Amino acid sequence: MSAADRGPDAGAGPLLLDALRGVRWLARRTVAGGLPGTHRSRTRGTAGEFTEYRPYRQGDDPRRLDWRLLARSDRAFIRLTDDHALLTTNLVVDASLSMAYPSESHEKWRLACALAVGLAAVAHASGDPVGLLVPTPSGARRLAPRTRHGVVGEIARALAEVRPEGAHALAPLLAPLASGGRLVIVSDFLGESDGEDALRSAAAAYAAAGGEVYAVHVVAAEELDPPRRAVLAIDPERPALRRALVDANRAEYVAAFAEWRASTARCWREIGASFVSVSTDERPHVAVRRVVAPQPAAAARA
Repeated sequence: MSAADRGPDAGAGPLLLDALRGVRWLARRTVAGGLPGTHRSRTRGTAGEFTEYRPYRQGDDPRRLDWRLLARSDRAFIRLTDDHALLTTNLVVDASLSMAYPSESHEKWRLACALAVGLAAVAHASGDPVGLLVPTPSGARRLAPRTRHGVVGEIARALAEVRPEGAHALAPLLAPLASGGRLVIVSDFLGESDGEDALRSAAAAYAAAGGEVYAVHVVAAEELDPPRRAVLAIDPERPALRRALVDANRAEYVAAFAEWRASTARCWREIGASFVSVSTDERPHVAVRRVVAPQPAAAARA
């Protein structure tokens, strides 16, 4: 496999991770209680971050009594704390043939890999379990979510072994995922409309069950600003679909593509997903920071 077929090369990996050092990816909603972690939990217990006192009531756990305050005031109060939990993060990366565009450099695929590795590193730095799902012609490539040292490297190596080819449905990959975690879909969303509807429906069900959904739209700079020369555009996943692109219809294409991108963003946000569009001319670490930043949906690049 050539270097163009692979994800981030060995030299880019350390630079990307260094640029993301110290970045944190906080949960956008209170998560269900579980193993101790970074994100604010729905549960309150005897450990965690102290928030307030309240008078002791019959049935309260005696272990939560503040015995020093009781000794000083002869009044029984319990300490309330906000516990923190882990947030499992699953990265779903589209490896369809359209992600190999442009064919000379495979920039969309390389960017998708860099984004996945960067997001995995940020989540892992918070102690969150991180996993990977990538569709391939021989079946889905899966790495179960883990917190162990080296999991980010495992994800980078797994992506480096995948070559974008064929047309793959992403919706089936979401079915076995446990609800309540963080789901990140990195794709150009150029599949069949029925397939995209199925993907959004599966993601909507995940969000309705309490999970967080991030849709990261990878776009090639050449798709946004096509070359000013006559070209024959061929759909890589449906070769029979061909369109001539010349100066006479270039403006029509640019307007139609912009309208489709805006519609795609709107559809994802309507199901409660965080939607961010990333072009291949943007540095990966900058894009990763935009994805994880707490910001209004309208502020994300359309």
